Amino acid sequence: MIKRAAVLLVALLSGSATFPQIHRMERKDSSEIHRTYNLNPVVVTGSGHHQRLKSTATPVHVLSSQEIKEQGISTFDAALTRMMPQVSMAPNSMGSFLRLNGLGNKYILILINGQKLSGDISNNVDLNRINMSRVKRIEVLDGAASSLYGSDAIAGVINIITDQPTSSVCCVSNATNISGHGILTESVNLDIYHNGFGSYTSFTHDRADSYQTTDLEYVKGSDTETRQTIAPLFTGYRSNILGQKFTYNHNQHLALNAGLDYSYKITDRPNTVPDGSVVGGTDYEMRYKGFRISLGGVYKFTSRNSLQGNFTVDRFRYGKEYDVENVTKGIAVGDYVQSKKQRMMDGELKAIFRHSPLFCKGTGGEATTIFGADWRKDYLMATSGNIDQDVYTLAAYAQHEQKFCVGPGIATATVGARLTHHETFSNHFTPKATLMYSIGAVNIRATYSAGFRAPGLDELYYHYFALNRGKPQISFGNQELKPEKSHYVSLNAEYRDDVIAVSMTGYLNRINDMVVKQNIPVDDAALKMLRAEFPEMTDDEATKLTQYALYQNSDKGDVKGVQLNVSANIFRGFNLSANYAYTYARTKVVSDGSAQSGSGGSAQSGSGGSAVGATAWQPLERSIRHAATIAANYHHTWGKYRLNINLNGRLQSKTYYTGTYEDAPGFGIWNLHTTHSFDGWKYLLLEPSIGIDNIFDKVDRRIDSSTRKYALYSPGRMLVVGLKIKFKR
Repeated sequence: MIKRAAVLLVALLSGSATFPQIHRMERKDSSEIHRTYNLNPVVVTGSGHHQRLKSTATPVHVLSSQEIKEQGISTFDAALTRMMPQVSMAPNSMGSFLRLNGLGNKYILILINGQKLSGDISNNVDLNRINMSRVKRIEVLDGAASSLYGSDAIAGVINIITDQPTSSVCCVSNATNISGHGILTESVNLDIYHNGFGSYTSFTHDRADSYQTTDLEYVKGSDTETRQTIAPLFTGYRSNILGQKFTYNHNQHLALNAGLDYSYKITDRPNTVPDGSVVGGTDYEMRYKGFRISLGGVYKFTSRNSLQGNFTVDRFRYGKEYDVENVTKGIAVGDYVQSKKQRMMDGELKAIFRHSPLFCKGTGGEATTIFGADWRKDYLMATSGNIDQDVYTLAAYAQHEQKFCVGPGIATATVGARLTHHETFSNHFTPKATLMYSIGAVNIRATYSAGFRAPGLDELYYHYFALNRGKPQISFGNQELKPEKSHYVSLNAEYRDDVIAVSMTGYLNRINDMVVKQNIPVDDAALKMLRAEFPEMTDDEATKLTQYALYQNSDKGDVKGVQLNVSANIFRGFNLSANYAYTYARTKVVSDGSAQSGSGGSAQSGSGGSAVGATAWQPLERSIRHAATIAANYHHTWGKYRLNINLNGRLQSKTYYTGTYEDAPGFGIWNLHTTHSFDGWKYLLLEPSIGIDNIFDKVDRRIDSSTRKYALYSPGRMLVVGLKIKFKR
């Protein structure tokens, strides 16, 4: 044990990192709660069916609810960024810019219980729709996964698995977390389970105030003259989520479920100052509403074979709610102007067949075959972009997993493929192949998978004109776009036993025909076209127009990376983990070119939507080269009182920005959280908590300018307190 602990400490000092997919199990002891690493949690995302993590040929990261609770996390973005260095977030009033291994939101498929979460704001999924009080675990799959999940799964898949307690007849719980700058999360859950029937009701209120780290900005065109601004670095908001789910297990063969979720969010930004003495205010707040209905069921023919069906309707819309009167535009306080409305309908049917091992008798493993079919229809109505379009996709997929005895170990091979028919882009084929060799506590995995992403309806049909501080902004979709395609390969080696887990993964992800919004210079011919397209543009506004945006396919993207992971139970009650991710993400973009107008006024460029001109490699926007997360957790029990202390940190190098923007400097953030559980009553659990976020008060206080972007959004050191109360029967 001492020798293994020494090996771990050497690895940590040399820059190695940990394994986030390690869970902790609990068993009561007369003196303490003893957590041991459960190296084999059940996962579903990597293979499309439930199996033990150690048995899946595709590496999957798992964040458990226990780990999330230990770190005092109440938001989805904090759960990922505090525990996964390959993930980064940039909060904004238009949604969080989520990045996974250097690639942005539109390349990341987010699922709730295997079903896509739809509705985006400028290609950023509204993460405030995720109810963290119901999260059982978060499974993260790196790399392309279109063979199982279709479009959008190029950077990876994040699957949120929700909790459905079945251990008590009735349970009511309330959890409150409060910290500085008006940050408050309040969750109330009511769970009822009896004779196979389950009802799970939840309500969550989440809010935060806007804040600044500096109240100055440079006057445009100057690097020395400043002025006061009230524009926030972080945009405040108020959010409510109401959820209801019903489950019914009729017998061992049939299980049914139905659920609905309603979400509401509105920003809370400073208003425009009428006399113009201070800049940075706004006339309106952004308001978002989501409504999601899901139906599903599983029928088990036998204990090994099952048929699963799911149907989801997801509606999302957002717009501007004015809180400043504008007489010129005829806008009164409280008026709402819708910007975008989306609707998705998705139906899936999947059959899973498990067979007795053909080649490795007595190993306890099974061969598994999956057949599935999926239908989806997306609707988009964007007032600001002049779009009212819909598109459907049909897909069929198959996957087979087989074990073989090879020498002293066992090889597991998985092959799969998906054929997708897209209404606009016809047919697309995405294969997958994985091979895992296991010998004792060692696993070696190799993966190849293809990905693709069909351009969104906004990228195809956008016809956008708006004024930003008096300056016109114009964007065009491009119906000549091609789907984005990717090829992902990875090699993983890991060692796991009851005390330590060590893992190393290297990968390469290459993307072709990436869709980007490219700025096109405005010449006389282009200006004439634009004036015809947008007659509402005045002469004064036209003189300020120097460029317009056009969606195009860039040449390619290239992401290479290495992940190093180590986790260990150093001694009884003390666990240590660390994760390191090196990500080299770049894209070849058009540095100079031109575009011409096509029929119907749609701006088009040359062949395939790529402008003619020189090309150059540059870092992907908002990519981070080096990042690490570290967590140390201590727990002990004295009688009916249980103490948990967690110290965690995130360290990262500079964040790359393209164009004229400066790179944002790197930083290191450390947080301390303690939880105190009192479980001495039969029907009652009290769990107060207290901690400090950003212990060393790290803040980016650079003065804002047109060239500056940020990576660190913390307002500084904050006290965090919470209380959980649970009544059970």
